[in-house]
Amino acid sequence: MNLMFFLNSILLGVGLAMDAFSVSLANGLNEAHMRRGRACLIAGTFAFFQFLMPMLGWVCVHTIVERFSAAQRYIPWVALVLLGYIGGTMLRDGLRGEREEVSAGVGLGALLVQGVATSIDALSVGFTIAAYDLAAALVCALLIALVTFVICLFGLRLGRTLGTRLAGKASILGGAILLFIGLEIFVRGVLLK
Repeated sequence: MNLMFFLNSILLGVGLAMDAFSVSLANGLNEAHMRRGRACLIAGTFAFFQFLMPMLGWVCVHTIVERFSAAQRYIPWVALVLLGYIGGTMLRDGLRGEREEVSAGVGLGALLVQGVATSIDALSVGFTIAAYDLAAALVCALLIALVTFVICLFGLRLGRTLGTRLAGKASILGGAILLFIGLEIFVRGVLLK
């Protein structure tokens, strides 16, 4: 492991964290009075999945690569469905004016779904780090997770700041952001390949 390894891992983390950043922004918009501990839980959830998915991909390459390759084409569809459902629900609630649910913030189940949906494309990173030994793969995945954590904290803070200024429109904007991310993952994974 050299300086270039660390730089590449950090840049990979930045690229992978963009979807999680956008969802964090939406979560911050949705919950303008979020406490620091909750922000760390949300950012930590995204970081955990950004660590887990590349490692699962690495394990798949070293064990069951043929089966995984066949399933990889469904990743954009899964992300589209998961983020479409969450974003559509937020958008619907915002348009109906259901403020009680909006101010409660994202629940644990929805947070886990968001974590999976935003990191599922990171599963393919396991292919790019397949040449690494286990220690290097772990360090790379940990750096990706650390970068994701920091970027998501920034997204949450930015979303909270904008959320207090946007008040009743935050759920609509947050839902639209999630729908856009789902569509972007789908287009990038299906239509642009």
